[in-house]
Amino acid sequence: MAVKILIKRKVAKELTPQLDELLRKMRALTLAQKGYISGETFSQIDEPGVSMVISSWQSLDDWRAWTLSKERVDLQEKIDQLLGEPTRYEIFENA
Repeated sequence: MAVKILIKRKVAKELTPQLDELLRKMRALTLAQKGYISGETFSQIDEPGVSMVISSWQSLDDWRAWTLSKERVDLQEKIDQLLGEPTRYEIFENA
């Protein structure tokens, strides 16, 4: 069953260029992953620096395999270090 992953991050304005570079690398790797369907990025209107990605996957197993891959773990650690806090994830499926 397809799942949607909500990925939430908050970044200080001065760190945006560094974060953007890391996220471009992450997106490029994500496109090649088994089960990846699509992704959309949104910026919160009333709170600058807050973003949310909605990522669609064919299955929870596909998402989990990607989250456990060394490539992703390494990039995610760099992102979280830059942000100073862990990225937040929420997983949803059709009801």
